[in-house]
Amino acid sequence: MDQKAMKELVGRTAVDRLVRSGMKLGLGTGSTAMPAVRRVGELMRDGVLTGIKAVPTSFQTAIECEKWGIPLFTLNSAEIGGELDLTIDGADEVDPRGACTKGGGGALLVEKIVAYASAVYAIVVDELKVVDDLGLAFPIPLEVVPEARVTAALAVERLGGEAVVREAIRKAGPVITEHANLLLDVRFKSRIDPAEFETEFSRIPGVVGNGLFTRKKPIVFIGRSSGQVEIRG
Repeated sequence: MDQKAMKELVGRTAVDRLVRSGMKLGLGTGSTAMPAVRRVGELMRDGVLTGIKAVPTSFQTAIECEKWGIPLFTLNSAEIGGELDLTIDGADEVDPRGACTKGGGGALLVEKIVAYASAVYAIVVDELKVVDDLGLAFPIPLEVVPEARVTAALAVERLGGEAVVREAIRKAGPVITEHANLLLDVRFKSRIDPAEFETEFSRIPGVVGNGLFTRKKPIVFIGRSSGQVEIRG
């Protein structure tokens, strides 16, 4: 089973195992979260799921939900009241303790707000995303206000990391997030404590979000090339 098939399998499996009618449901962003969104849409279309109230974490997710007729809300909506029953999202890396790096798709700010507002948090990944330590192979993104681009990078250097402004691919210049901020991609040469650095990054003036997720232990669904799904947590 190739990586695309693993993503499809694990996203659909998480929905089948966890989503129930009437839920207030956070829906994540990225290539592994999209199969989960589509599965919710299929089950609603077939009448298996009813009364779903979905909170998307990005424009990508909102557009996919609209295609399937999934009702959309925000955390501020009266129907949601700032609390969710469940969120299903992908991750760029996940370690053996369930700590994650997220934000490769640039939606880390809302992804974290939604994840931490959820009673149950589920991560869906293929087996290539499972690592021993975060921040070595895949960069940890920081969302920063434009005025803090240089000062935040200097603060990261003092913490032992290297920060690079993320450049866009199909536009000139840097990536601009959905909240009009910049992204700094941070790499480390040696092992870090994810929980400690989630806090340290949050203390840097001008950093409005970081891609380390350690404060809520997720249920982790791992798609394997064998065609099986491993569930941790």
